Amino acid sequence: MKKYLWLGTFLGALIWSAIHPKDQFTWFLEVFPALIGFVLIVLTYKKFPLTPLLYTLILIHMIILMVGGHYTYAEVPLFDWIKEVLHQDRNNFDKVGHFMQGFEPAILAREILIRLKVVKPSRIWLDYIVLSIVLAFSAFYELIEWWVALASGDDAEAFLGTQGYVWDTQSDMMFALVGGITALLLLGRWHDRQIKALSH
Repeated sequence: MKKYLWLGTFLGALIWSAIHPKDQFTWFLEVFPALIGFVLIVLTYKKFPLTPLLYTLILIHMIILMVGGHYTYAEVPLFDWIKEVLHQDRNNFDKVGHFMQGFEPAILAREILIRLKVVKPSRIWLDYIVLSIVLAFSAFYELIEWWVALASGDDAEAFLGTQGYVWDTQSDMMFALVGGITALLLLGRWHDRQIKALSH
């Protein structure tokens, strides 16, 4: 993806997300990781450029965060409609977010491990370490949600997005793991070709 198209899409989504969000505090909490990611991309763009695939996945992940921040994860309109049509008990947009929380970081971790030669070229060990990183990242995010809930009380309910589901934390981590496995299975070879092209 061309950098100006990427930047324009990011800024457009950010501005849209920031206009009259459902809850300002929740918007900040949800969008803050995207802002951190944007700063890191700007700082590393010349010294350590990423593959086009990874830049695209990062942007998609950021947009999901912004949509969740604008509506809150429990009230995204499309998924309210899906809930009614499929007779589900809850709005499941947060599961899309947690799937992506494994999908995109898996490729990010994979790229860093390969390009910095942290792992010897063994597919089994590479995939194992990538999925371990994905689960560690997911677990740490759940801890952040818990700390925010303790610090802010009822104001964090929209950020947590549990919707009364007692196994929400565990299912969030499961969706991240499934996302990571899916990314490795679907994109591994494509990612290898882009890494090889980037190194030439």
